[in-house]
Amino acid sequence: MDALYPRLLVEDFGTAARFWTEGLRDLLGIEPVKVVPAAGYANWDLDAEAVLVLYARKAIAQAVGTEGLPSAAPAQDAAMLVLRVDDVDDAARRLTGHGASVLAEPQDRPEWNPGLRTAHLRTPDGTLVELQSY
Repeated sequence: MDALYPRLLVEDFGTAARFWTEGLRDLLGIEPVKVVPAAGYANWDLDAEAVLVLYARKAIAQAVGTEGLPSAAPAQDAAMLVLRVDDVDDAARRLTGHGASVLAEPQDRPEWNPGLRTAHLRTPDGTLVELQSY
């Protein structure tokens, strides 16, 4: 049983599914377990545990009755996916190769935690991602 896993609610399911399929293949060597474009759903597992699930924002809005509200308002990010990686610089380079843009270059963050190195990226669908190693 998966206790906790991230589920990203995405505006552009096709773009997000392509990015995460390529990115997770490159970073972790895993393939999606399921991709159902008509339902706006995709998931990836590693060692029989959920790693990531994508769900179309429109589909969840219909499920919870908020489809009449704007899908996004101009604002600061409300959530961020954090990935611990062995090499922040390499992971950032790989994900930019799949279409992510770098917001903050790889850098040491001793003020956050001794030995911490991070980079911040935005996926093609707009998700904020922090890569970190320590």
